[in-house]
Amino acid sequence: MQNTIDIAALEEKAGLFRKEILEMIHEAGSGHPGGSLSAVEILISLYYYKLNHKPDNPCWPIRDRFIMSKGHASPVVYVTLANCGYFPKAELKRFRKLGSMLQGHVHTGVPGVELSTGSLGQGLSVAGGIALGAKIRRVKFKIYCVLGDGELQEGQNWEAAMTAAQHKLDNICAILDYNKVQENAAVAEIKNEEPLADKWRSFGWQVIEVDGHNLKQLISALDEFDTVKDKPTIIIAHTIKGKGVSFMEGQPKWHGKAPNKEQLDMALKELGF
Repeated sequence: MQNTIDIAALEEKAGLFRKEILEMIHEAGSGHPGGSLSAVEILISLYYYKLNHKPDNPCWPIRDRFIMSKGHASPVVYVTLANCGYFPKAELKRFRKLGSMLQGHVHTGVPGVELSTGSLGQGLSVAGGIALGAKIRRVKFKIYCVLGDGELQEGQNWEAAMTAAQHKLDNICAILDYNKVQENAAVAEIKNEEPLADKWRSFGWQVIEVDGHNLKQLISALDEFDTVKDKPTIIIAHTIKGKGVSFMEGQPKWHGKAPNKEQLDMALKELGF
């Protein structure tokens, strides 16, 4: 965790991350750009500000744990880990290719990945188990779990929410990438989750709402989490699916579709590259 932070430098990094996400998905010919682009600032605020981690020692026992529950957003995870130095950035070009360690969904064959999360709805349960284990062993690391709004339609998340509150797991912070669009339509059209903040409060969680593309707000929320006692915390990060690329923003069809060369060039131009 860093004590000082250069917001402008992190905002510049966010643009670079979006570029690399789009390039690796284009190179692979498949992948999930929408939900990867929406989570960029969330992962940057974690890995470049809050997480206590060591890229040269991914299994460091007292590291903070990060779980990407919406495992299809693997591009943003892999780009973040590569830029932090967990593995060479050249590996990004092999995304989804035969024999590559960077498969389509997040998995533990990649240095820095704690949990394979191809099946949605399970990340928060595992995060809660790790948090409870840390409490029992009196080990003071934190657990951060990024959730997708579509996967919140699965009941296991709410069982996990009850369990975390029951055991007063103040060492766990869930972060919802609330981009409000899932694979086939808007979340509200498929299974409306509102009033979402009130639901989490009723389950016994501390709720913090932020603009998920505002690094200052994300950093402030992560700092607030450190002050919460005897209850778990969720940061509801309001985001835009496909953020940064006008023709992808808010469009369900870009949930899991690779841009062709023309579309890639258009997107990179919008991002300033």
